[in-house]
Amino acid sequence: GYRVSLQGNFFGHNQTYVTFPEYNPRKHIKLDPPLNIQSNATASKCQIWWSVWNVPWYLAEILQYELQYKEYSMSWEVALNKTLPSSLPQVEIEAAELRSGIAYTARVRCKVSENENSYHSQWSEWSQTTVFQRADVPKVSEKILSIKTMQYLFIPLSFGTLLYLFWNCKLSSRYVIFRQKTLPALTFPHQLLSFSHSIVCTMGILR
Repeated sequence: GYRVSLQGNFFGHNQTYVTFPEYNPRKHIKLDPPLNIQSNATASKCQIWWSVWNVPWYLAEILQYELQYKEYSMSWEVALNKTLPSSLPQVEIEAAELRSGIAYTARVRCKVSENENSYHSQWSEWSQTTVFQRADVPKVSEKILSIKTMQYLFIPLSFGTLLYLFWNCKLSSRYVIFRQKTLPALTFPHQLLSFSHSIVCTMGILR
C-alpha cells in the first residue's frame, strides 16, 4: 500500500498531514462510463450492447454492469434497474417487459464485481442513452375474425338473394311460360341450382 500525506505552509509554518496512512489504489477504483451503447428491438425481445474504454483486460473480465431503462417520456427516478449477472457487455430485455407502441430509453454503468476481493470500485458515471421501441406483433387474430365475420354475413345475404330470385321468378312466371314456345328460358330450379353452386364454391374459398 501507500501512505498519502498533505504537506503545505500553514500560518507561516511547514506542516505535513497524513491523509491516508494505508492507501491501496486497487481498493479505490472508479472506471470510465461505458461507450457506444446501442440497441435492436424485435417483437420478442430487445438486445442492448456497449463497449468499455481504458479498462485493463484483467479488470474487464470481472466487471459488473447495471442497466437502467424507462419509458422515454418518464423521469429517471421511476426507471427500472437491473444488475446483470454476466461480465459480458450486453443484455436482453424480454418483450413482455415492454409496452407495445411505447418508446424506451436505456443507459448502463459499470464497476468491479463485488465478488472480487483483490479490487474494489464504485459505480462509474452513467453512459449515454439509447432509444428503442418494441416491434408490433402481427395481428393474426383480427384477420381470422374478419374472415369469420364475412362467413356469418354471407349466410343471411345468400338467403335474402334466394328470396329475391324466388319473388322475381314468381312475378315473371307468365312471361316465362309465354316465351317457352319460342326461346329456351332458364327456369327457377336451374337458377336456384346455379346460385347454390356459387354459394358452395364461395364458402370453400372463405375457409
